[in-house]
Amino acid sequence: MRLLHIITALVTVIVLLFIINENNSSEIMKYFPIDEEIQFTEASTDLSLLQQVSNDEYQIRWIISSKMPEPVYLRQDISLLYMDGNLKGIKGLWKEEERDIHLQLDFEESDSSHFQAISYHHGEVHYPNDIIKSVQSMSHDNLYVIDSPYSPLEAFQEGTTDLQKNWQETLDHATNQQLQFRWKEWIDAQQIDTNGYDLIPLTSLYIYTKQPIDGLSQEETDRVIGQLWEGLYREYILPVSNIKKTSHQIIPIILIDKTRDHLIVLFNDENNELKLLRQNI
Repeated sequence: MRLLHIITALVTVIVLLFIINENNSSEIMKYFPIDEEIQFTEASTDLSLLQQVSNDEYQIRWIISSKMPEPVYLRQDISLLYMDGNLKGIKGLWKEEERDIHLQLDFEESDSSHFQAISYHHGEVHYPNDIIKSVQSMSHDNLYVIDSPYSPLEAFQEGTTDLQKNWQETLDHATNQQLQFRWKEWIDAQQIDTNGYDLIPLTSLYIYTKQPIDGLSQEETDRVIGQLWEGLYREYILPVSNIKKTSHQIIPIILIDKTRDHLIVLFNDENNELKLLRQNI
């Protein structure tokens, strides 16, 4: 039964990765001006603890879902999952003349960890006279899983009990220490003066779904975010989704110029080499 379970999980992963990479030669995520006439009726990401598989492993369910009131020319959803700051997986799907997208993956993991997922939901709407517009949203979820021999298996989004708060603090400290060290290496390598930038991890980008970047309007923010995901999809997501092992891909860091002239994204590419993506604001 255990072998069957593992095989099923592997097949699911292979299918999802194939969906991401299918038709790479023509697949792109393109930003167009935001469509004010239509929007998502639902856009969500959900992480949940399903069950304890054995004394050493538990099962996590990862769901990405988005709905629109009517089919549009092109629908694309992409989600990135990080475990303790390291890339765990990528799920994505694009469909033509589609309204809704639903993706689900169950996987097994062990040890206490913090899972973070961020998703970008996108629709491309075509009108007469070659007018093309975008519909977009972001969603996220996070889950702390405590797998300790001294207490029952449990999961939470935000610690409420003393035990949960202690575990959350411990996991956050270990992850942040690793990320800050690596981000500083990247920044130093590019000789960037961080005094001139606001820094935000990719996993926190969702805050700008309905909140403008300081100094910008919501309309300007939506354009910046849409163009940013276009670049991330082309330069980071698609190349990394082609590799078999992603243990060295930590959460990218975004540096937003304080004068709001440009932004920079630093990340490890598919060859585990530092890459810089620059975008004018």
